[in-house]
Amino acid sequence: MLKVGIILGSTRPGRAGEVVASWVRDLAVKRGDAEYEIIDLKDYDLGVLDEPEHPATGIYQHEHTRRWSAKIASLDAFVIVTPEYNNSYPGALKNALDFLYTEWNNKAAGFVGYGVDGAPRAISHLRHVLGLLSVATVSNQVGLSIQTDFTDGFNPAEHHQDRLNVVLDQLNAWGSALRPLRA
Repeated sequence: MLKVGIILGSTRPGRAGEVVASWVRDLAVKRGDAEYEIIDLKDYDLGVLDEPEHPATGIYQHEHTRRWSAKIASLDAFVIVTPEYNNSYPGALKNALDFLYTEWNNKAAGFVGYGVDGAPRAISHLRHVLGLLSVATVSNQVGLSIQTDFTDGFNPAEHHQDRLNVVLDQLNAWGSALRPLRA
């Protein structure tokens, strides 16, 4: 069974990402097709990239990097939950990606974005960066609107659940297909 990390890509106080990541996990777990867990960047206290060696070496001096490395290495695929800040994704997420290299390689990623118009630019930027880390990104994505899906709390439109299932179907197919490359 694949191990899928749902990466909560914002560390901002008051972030909407926690409720979104929980929604993703709750729907995903019901499928029974993989092991899903939320990976909250706040729990890793990465700070700004502070490793003296290039991430491709895998030589890490700091405990927070070793913990982050072990977690990402243990996973087969990712759903990245990201807001859109100033037409891109948060600096904390970029920093977390930059801390590692080989731990990301030959894995798959899907996206759930949220923002004024569903975070399309943030997801587009993530696709480019993840490609350089040898992560295969699935074509479908979920885009949640602050204006329509967060009225009176978090109430995503029903079609988002259908879209999420398509993302998870693709993610599981790609994560499984890439497994021999990770061996």
